[in-house]
Amino acid sequence: MDHKKMGDDIVRLVGGEVNINGLVHCATRLRFDLKDSKKAERETLEKHDGIITVVESGGQFQVVIGSNVAHVYAEIMKNRDFGGDSSSSTESTGEKTSLLSKVFEIISGSFSPLIPAMAGSGMLKALLTVLTMLGWMSDTSDTYLILSAAGNAVFYFLPIFLGITLGMKLKANPYVAGVIGAALMEPSFTGLMDKGSDVSFLGIPVVMMNYSASVFPIFISISIYAVLDKLLKKIILKDLQLFLVPMIALMIMVPLSAMAFGPFGTTVGDWISSGVTWLIGVSGILSGVVLGGFMTFMVVFGLHWGFTPITIQNIGVGGDPIEAMAAAAVFAQIGVAFGIFLKAKKNKTLRTLAGSTSLTGLLAGVTEPIVYGLILRYKRVIPIVVIAGAIGGAINGHFGVKMTAYVFHNIFAIPVYTPTVVYVIAIACSFAVAAVLTVMFGYESKSKDTVSETNESVSTSAESTPAELSVVLETKTTEIKKEQIYSPLTGKAVALSTINDPAFSTGAMGKGLAIVPEIGEVVAPVDGVITSLFPTGHAIGLTTNAGTEILIHVGINTVALKGKHFSPVVQEGDIVRQGDLLIQFDIDKIKEAGYETVTPVIVTLTQQEVDVFETTQAQVQKNDVLLTLVV
Repeated sequence: MDHKKMGDDIVRLVGGEVNINGLVHCATRLRFDLKDSKKAERETLEKHDGIITVVESGGQFQVVIGSNVAHVYAEIMKNRDFGGDSSSSTESTGEKTSLLSKVFEIISGSFSPLIPAMAGSGMLKALLTVLTMLGWMSDTSDTYLILSAAGNAVFYFLPIFLGITLGMKLKANPYVAGVIGAALMEPSFTGLMDKGSDVSFLGIPVVMMNYSASVFPIFISISIYAVLDKLLKKIILKDLQLFLVPMIALMIMVPLSAMAFGPFGTTVGDWISSGVTWLIGVSGILSGVVLGGFMTFMVVFGLHWGFTPITIQNIGVGGDPIEAMAAAAVFAQIGVAFGIFLKAKKNKTLRTLAGSTSLTGLLAGVTEPIVYGLILRYKRVIPIVVIAGAIGGAINGHFGVKMTAYVFHNIFAIPVYTPTVVYVIAIACSFAVAAVLTVMFGYESKSKDTVSETNESVSTSAESTPAELSVVLETKTTEIKKEQIYSPLTGKAVALSTINDPAFSTGAMGKGLAIVPEIGEVVAPVDGVITSLFPTGHAIGLTTNAGTEILIHVGINTVALKGKHFSPVVQEGDIVRQGDLLIQFDIDKIKEAGYETVTPVIVTLTQQEVDVFETTQAQVQKNDVLLTLVV
């Protein structure tokens, strides 16, 4: 792989250097902070050789690459500066972002640069645990203590590192932010703890605390500092800002952090941690089912970042049960990949992908290639990963398993979980259940290399048009079944990957196309029966005479309109003919209400595994062939 060329291609396809505010990377993906994500050519990126998928989550435009991400990142950053310091500016695109999304974006952007250091340090601590358990090294030896210092440093000095990354994320001076965190760790400051309660600043009492490995105090302090930094730059002469801004900021923020933000943040963190622990104590099994079963999809939508500060907080006080339960999801994903490896004997490409990603998951705990390359690609395995993860999570939750060091969930990290035996049983169950169920029930192919029912095969490309496909099929004697889905709308055909809704854009709901409608009428795309009609009238499901289930979803998030501007003319159970009117809707009114009208047409379920071939027409009329299904 030419990392330089790939890096240059990615920069160009995300809108060029002028569209990039910032860039960091984690174990498998490049995380871009873009000025305008609409300028990125998402569909072209996803087709690029070497790119697994593209995800927009937590305010970031994420390009998932896999194990080569560090090399590509290094090439991109050569002779480039995407505004990591406080002097960089962010152009507003006018897009509205929810408060929750902003919080996740800040958390994600702050922890992402630290994940390699934290994961590496955690694995080093796991190695030391193994060496001492086997009696190969004494925990009082100089060698152990030196290596232990390497494993503990990033966690002990976390307020400093988080101060720097938070400063970068909030566009304040990152090194002044780091100094604020360092002040709470400085020996003169920590030495005041020996005085007990007899500590004051200008006569104001100061509650002394240990801020090593803390998260919430520094988040609060740097968030306030970012506001103060901008204010000081507005009121202080530019020629004096070099020393006056950081000097005044430190004079204000360090005492405030010691007197208010630090104790308050520590208390909030303790409350949240205690609350989570209490909930887990109420029902460890239920908590494990939820975290183990659904953590895969929390990661897809970026929701897992909300747990990271709590996890770090818990590890600092003895151990974290959240990640222990979530680890079951990781081994369920690996089990699915291994099951596909065993099942896909005739598909060498898929077998290679499944085998390599299984090994990567087991040895390194990196499962994004499994999630985006397999699980979201073959929707039949989604309930399998949920069931398998829930079983392992429930076991860990019931027996109170905890993670004692921040690690990626892999086989080498087993020693950092306690009780270890229970943890091994839990992850083994998740892995085995996922693998067995995948082998038993199979997976649903996204696009096969060949379509055949005997040794005589018909080669078909996912790029083939329905017309080309028909010619090929008619020249063969092998009986091959196909079904055509006609367009229910008139408008512009667009790829599902361009839709601003992960449920559709990732393919999790199924395969198909989307249409930007020009006429507010939905007609039946097939002969069949209406099997579901949402009360709000914005979505309708049909089952064809061949048993294929189709979903037509008018607009994005239009369920919030509660039926306004939608007028269904059919009911559940009605038998319809292709071309019959199903729903009328007011395009202009929906747009005025602030909603997109782009309409996914999804094949959600078939009675057999099928290939779905999309029309190549950019503009479609209702009753044009939209999708061709081949068994």
